[in-house]
Amino acid sequence: MADTAHAADGPSAAELGGPGFVAALRRGLLATRPKFFTASVLPVLVGSVWGAAGHGRFEAAKFALALLATVLAHAATNVYNDYGDDLNGSDPANTGRIYPYTGGSRFIQSGLLTRAATWRLAMGLGAAAVGLGLVLVLLCGPGVVALGLIGLALGYFYSKPGVQLSGTGAGELACAAGLGVLPVAGAAWLQSGVVDAGALLLGLIVAVWVGLILLINEVPDAAADALAGKRTLAVRLGTGGTRVLYQLGTVVALTAGVALVARGELGRSALVPMLLLAAGGFAASRGISLAPASRSQLRKSIELTLAIHALGCLALVALVLLR
Repeated sequence: MADTAHAADGPSAAELGGPGFVAALRRGLLATRPKFFTASVLPVLVGSVWGAAGHGRFEAAKFALALLATVLAHAATNVYNDYGDDLNGSDPANTGRIYPYTGGSRFIQSGLLTRAATWRLAMGLGAAAVGLGLVLVLLCGPGVVALGLIGLALGYFYSKPGVQLSGTGAGELACAAGLGVLPVAGAAWLQSGVVDAGALLLGLIVAVWVGLILLINEVPDAAADALAGKRTLAVRLGTGGTRVLYQLGTVVALTAGVALVARGELGRSALVPMLLLAAGGFAASRGISLAPASRSQLRKSIELTLAIHALGCLALVALVLLR
């Protein structure tokens, strides 16, 4: 896809349309944006490994239920975000998006799903996540489902018309909590029965990384968001302020990693990947620009930010297992 071709950079009815259950199932799955489920899978993996390492035993059934519930909640949030951003006009007006990273799934705008069908899909996915949460209640008690419900509520209010945390400057924190601290802490608790300081520090690192994904993804969407009255941090701060905030977040993640080493909860060797990931963060921040000539670099910075989250979470898993 050429960077100059933004107008036709989403899925088309010719590609994904057609009658029948299988075709509808495929549309429903792709509408959830499954390529980005690493943002929900990896925090659960990090927390589960941390909790299991402290507990001395890995609870496979609890891990599987937590993983599936978190992915379903993430899917519901993605689909409901498409509904909310179509309703407020930001997605239909968005010609500066960098597909597939920003601007939503484009399923409503492409005619693949109606707005009503998108809402029903989001509610169904959310209900399925709650159902799995109730199974976890039977296995583990009500504590963990409270964390899950908070995360699901943050995802719902992130896009709910009339509240829309994503347009108030609080959406980035909601995303960081819902796909960072909460799943890491909840998964650790399921494995060990406790949430200790180490789990919270790990959750903070993951929260920063996922928050930076959202922050940089808001940059190419800023013009359309501003027209729709959606005041994201990228809209409020501009590219210069967004770059500084991105760099501050990178420093916070590095500081939390250093704190884990200083507390003796990770070995000194952990400093090497943490420093490399921070260096990658500062490199990515340099691509935050809306200048047409910098569009290719912005795409690369978005991809680097996604890589930092994925590789960073895997590095944390390895460091916990090897400590």
